[in-house]
Amino acid sequence: MRILDPDSDKLVTVTLDPETIISIDPDEVHERRIAVYDLVDENAFAPTNGASGPFALHLSIQGNHLVLDVRNPETNEPIAAHFLSLTPMRHMIRDYFRIRDSYYDAIKSAQPMQIEAVDMGRRGLHNDAAEMLRERLKGKLEMDLNTARRLFTLICAVQPYADRSISIAHKQPSVLFVCSMNSVRSPMAAALARKYFPSELIARSAGVRSGQVDRFVHDVMEEIGIDMSVHTPHTMDELVATSFDLIVTLSEEAPAAVDAKDYEAGARLHWDVADPTLEEGNREQRLDAYRALREDLSKRIKAELPAILTDAQPNGSQTH
Repeated sequence: MRILDPDSDKLVTVTLDPETIISIDPDEVHERRIAVYDLVDENAFAPTNGASGPFALHLSIQGNHLVLDVRNPETNEPIAAHFLSLTPMRHMIRDYFRIRDSYYDAIKSAQPMQIEAVDMGRRGLHNDAAEMLRERLKGKLEMDLNTARRLFTLICAVQPYADRSISIAHKQPSVLFVCSMNSVRSPMAAALARKYFPSELIARSAGVRSGQVDRFVHDVMEEIGIDMSVHTPHTMDELVATSFDLIVTLSEEAPAAVDAKDYEAGARLHWDVADPTLEEGNREQRLDAYRALREDLSKRIKAELPAILTDAQPNGSQTH
């Protein structure tokens, strides 16, 4: 067992995948934010592969699995990843919500002894769930009991999206945007596709290789109301899905890389768009280059995606 160093073996950031953990319900969003805040505020956490911290944790949902993706918070380089099946935890998650609701009802009208009894049951469930979580992550991720308790709370906050993401995946067309490093062009395109076609498609993005978070992307997307702070660059090797209704490549090396993966695609597009990272001017000139890319992608997405998605066949190979 790894002895956790309180100065370095800890999470300094936790992000949630906007492609699979989605909600506009204010209560759900609030509960998620509190769970993330509590986990980051106090924790002891490290992968068992000996990597030095601190660490960043990115959570996403793939089918009935929660993906715990541990990365370097400065360089975004992958450190460890674990697929956690939610099935064995379903009964504890159901009990968590049942006891939580009972506790909230009790504090409104019950006597102190009743409140204490419900609270003891709540703490006992949390401890049991935390121990189960630590056991299931044994040999992968190391954490103390309190961190496991907070992580279980966050899992409960995002778990309802597992079944929802499965049902959505069968009904909505899927689009994969691919560029060189999944730092600028492909994540911007995926975010814009979700903005212009909300609840109409599943938009994912990936890179030929992994890059770093680009703050200029955050700035120019925030100007149009899109929060990119949750984006974590990923490579195609990290994708679980291998079949898409549409694949859009956005860099010179992306088409060959997609060919090498032998994905199933109903249609393929290649958009020759500018790389704003090549702009060497001052800050405002560089931001303008990113804004130009944003507008170019917006026009292409609104003009070309609807017809292509309508025509795309899951087992076809239409290229435009």
